[in-house]
Amino acid sequence: MFIPIYIKTYEEGLLSEKIEQAWSILEECSLCPRNCRVNRLKGEKGVCKGGFLPMVSSYNPHFGEESPLVGEHGSGTIFLTHCNLRCIFCQNYSISHEGEGREITFERLAEMMIELQELGCHNINFVTPTHYVPQILKALEIAIKKGLRVPLVYNTGAYDSLETIKILNGIIDIYMPDFKYADSEVAKKYSHAPDYPEVAKKAIKEMHNQVGDLVINEKGIAERGLLIRHLVLPNGLAGTEKIMKFIAEEISKNTYVNIMDQYYPCGEVYSDLYLNRRITPEEYNEAIEYAKKEGIHRLDKREKRIIWWI
Repeated sequence: MFIPIYIKTYEEGLLSEKIEQAWSILEECSLCPRNCRVNRLKGEKGVCKGGFLPMVSSYNPHFGEESPLVGEHGSGTIFLTHCNLRCIFCQNYSISHEGEGREITFERLAEMMIELQELGCHNINFVTPTHYVPQILKALEIAIKKGLRVPLVYNTGAYDSLETIKILNGIIDIYMPDFKYADSEVAKKYSHAPDYPEVAKKAIKEMHNQVGDLVINEKGIAERGLLIRHLVLPNGLAGTEKIMKFIAEEISKNTYVNIMDQYYPCGEVYSDLYLNRRITPEEYNEAIEYAKKEGIHRLDKREKRIIWWI
């Protein structure tokens, strides 16, 4: 029977140390590379707009995630409000930019995890968790005492500091970063983060060092490992070819990769000449070929879809 890694960490008395370590960061917040240095313990807010208490937009069994996460009963997603990356084309703009959601206690966050587990969800999937890592850890300790026993998914934009990811060693079973851009100028223009490519590479390497390639059990459910997402952007702006090369050469050709075709104009990009349309079938198929050329062979099954739109 699979036992999540955080159970061992808790039983060895290491979780409380990690909570203390993460909590100390909030006094001069450097949870992410923005390094805002605001005192979130006193309610101060930086770029991400996250404060002292966690904010949640929604939580529910999600059946639109990758098949190894969804299984029969869904992935237990908890959509956390705000985001440290704040891409101007964010598909969840109302949550990441406009702050849709409400503050909750650590006890309530723990209850959400338990409720999702009781619904049969195969994992607890924290969506945009970077800026709430200390709060998640505090709630996790409560949830473990209440009987939490399913894997944790860290669903991130990959703009994570190494310090934060290292704190999560022994906590997270499945890392699911979205490697968004290969080019610093593109990252600067659309996410105000010129250091994004190098930050993401370092973070993803550390994630892989911790959990390895994605392990899927006999029932087709992911138990542990790395799953990388990549959203294809129009006009090659994501730098897909370079990203696939990085994954193959510096992570693993056995990496489970979901090359996503669902980009659509939203947020602040309607007037942008390069992002004001959806991608074409040709652009998507080209992205798939980049991955295959590099020897990446574990592509999410949704690559088989044929997409047609104007």
